[in-house]
Amino acid sequence: MSYKHVNYLWNQKEADQLGDDQIALFLYRSNILGADLRITNYGGGNTSCKTLEKDPLTNEEVEVMWIKGSGGDIGTLDRAGIAGLYTDRLRNLKNVYGGLDDEDRMVGLFNHCIYDLDSRAPSIDTPLHGLLPFKHIDHLHPDALIAVAAAKDSEKVTKEIWGDTMGWVPWQRPGFDLGLQLEKCLNDNPGIRGIVLGSHGLFTWGDTSHECYLNSLEVIEMASEYIAKKIAEKGNVFGGAKVTSLPAAERSRKAAQLMPLLRGLCSSEKPMIGHFTDSDVVMEYINSRDLERLAPMGTSCPDHFLRTKIQPLVLDLDRDEDLSSTQGVLEKLRPAFERYRQEYKDYYETCKRANSPAMRDPNPVIIIYPGVGMFSFAKNKQTTRVASEFYINAINVMRGAEAITEYTSLPRQEAFDIEYWLLEEAKLQRMPKEKPLSRKVALVTGAGGGIGKAIADKLAAEGANVVLTDIAEDRLREALETYGRDTASHAVCDVTDMASIGEAFRKACLDFGGVDIVVHSAGLAISKALEDTTEADWNLLQNVLVKGQFELAKQGVAVMRNQGLGGNLVSIASKNGLVSGPNNVGYGTAKAAQQHMARLLAAELGKDKIRVNVVNPDGVIVGSKIWEGDWAEGRAKAYGITVDELPAHYAKRNLLNEIIYPEDIANGVFACVGVLDKTTGNIINVDGGMANGFVR
Repeated sequence: MSYKHVNYLWNQKEADQLGDDQIALFLYRSNILGADLRITNYGGGNTSCKTLEKDPLTNEEVEVMWIKGSGGDIGTLDRAGIAGLYTDRLRNLKNVYGGLDDEDRMVGLFNHCIYDLDSRAPSIDTPLHGLLPFKHIDHLHPDALIAVAAAKDSEKVTKEIWGDTMGWVPWQRPGFDLGLQLEKCLNDNPGIRGIVLGSHGLFTWGDTSHECYLNSLEVIEMASEYIAKKIAEKGNVFGGAKVTSLPAAERSRKAAQLMPLLRGLCSSEKPMIGHFTDSDVVMEYINSRDLERLAPMGTSCPDHFLRTKIQPLVLDLDRDEDLSSTQGVLEKLRPAFERYRQEYKDYYETCKRANSPAMRDPNPVIIIYPGVGMFSFAKNKQTTRVASEFYINAINVMRGAEAITEYTSLPRQEAFDIEYWLLEEAKLQRMPKEKPLSRKVALVTGAGGGIGKAIADKLAAEGANVVLTDIAEDRLREALETYGRDTASHAVCDVTDMASIGEAFRKACLDFGGVDIVVHSAGLAISKALEDTTEADWNLLQNVLVKGQFELAKQGVAVMRNQGLGGNLVSIASKNGLVSGPNNVGYGTAKAAQQHMARLLAAELGKDKIRVNVVNPDGVIVGSKIWEGDWAEGRAKAYGITVDELPAHYAKRNLLNEIIYPEDIANGVFACVGVLDKTTGNIINVDGGMANGFVR
């Protein structure tokens, strides 16, 4: 069978290398299924296989089911992310199941079925796989299948596409009883190749991993082709366009302008990280005549609304709205956010049960701006990106369902019972504790290497998203490769150029929603006597170190004020701004100016909760870029020693007799932004102890 709507990724040579290892083949299948977002999104769906193993207590051969563990992702699933359970024990739980009110207790009983003691916590889908007899099973959330599942007359449509080869089960919350319903459907319809779950997704299977994979792809392809024909027959979807999109460059500009305002409004309880997309799929939907009808209906698949909230916020802003007046735009936005929060509170109060967890953050996750694009905000970049991807899945589902018959969403009570399920709450409570700088965005200049890169590394390690800037793009690209996908971005930035700085901040806003921390680490050093210091030397030092710091502060503070979340400015100055050393008039003066500017800004910005501090390095020779040029020769000449003797010279002259590394400066920056949260106007010397450089 040829595939137009899914990617066939099975590589037989790779599979052959796994031999007859059914667990390895199940993991391989899982990974390639998860690599196609049209099949299932990050964290969505579940896969399993069953093997014969030796019982360690009886030495008898027993069947064991291996399944993706709770909270895992099939696209990245590995051996450590699965659970292994005795199949017979799992099926014997039917003898103690007490009905729908007994679902939560049943999940606890899964632990009594564990075969592999290194298992991940079994997921809620475990009985859905365990009560079916097949060796390999896929439970997926393909857009096309959910469109069928969420369409009006879904059961009839299922029959129309697959005839008698597919079963259909109406919507029911995942759990043990849904497993019983799948078992009954199979018993009532022997020989079927899969089952459509109403408003939810798809179950398919096979005797081998490859057969299961082929079955899944063929079923999805048939649904996709059916929908494509329906869309072609209909001529358009979503009722056609109501709004036309702005040009792409203008959309990006407006999005970057708006994101700090949206971020501030979305962060009324906890700071959020942003994401923006204006793909063709998104624009078709958000510009459509049917947006007003479809958006409030919310999503249907539980995996979708658990990440996107039950419905998005649609902004009542004109496509050509002038966003230059912050206060004017906020006056238009605040009522919409207040209304959304109140509606979410009403949803919670109306649907809550006696044992429901406390209401969660009532702010929107998905925000739609017709003509411009779609924004998402969540606790970190991965979560907000995934939320955006899931809402795009929901858009695809709505398109398909509308083309087939008519889109239907889950009743609010059903949605609430999933969102505030105690088992879902328990999963949230198991999440790792957030790091000190989680939910923060840091822009670091001079981050292509040396001290700047070390600072970016430290801030990222402590949970921040980092925007690396440097004048050299090759260094930036090399540095960026050391971070994960959702941790860092980069922008070429000349700190002597106001427009270049502006572009860097726009990039930060577009990539992450705004900026909380600005670290000015870009620099250079020129060591010359007075008579040898040229006007060009003087101007270069002033422009990079002083003017650059001023412009970074000016533009960074504007973003921070738009967010209303406070912030941090940190300048990497030098001991030379405090100490009168020889042959250093240009560099020392510029560093002193950086230090005093920081004090002045601290006095001015305290009312905005923006803290301004300085880190003073000294003698950072190993790993520092400024020591690669003439500066090292100049300092060696000033002290009457050779360049090779400089590291030992600098180490011996400090009180601790320590060599100072870029990582030590990074620790000083982290102290300013992540530890000393009530400190501003301060100077932290990271120099091993230089008595002549003591601030007081």
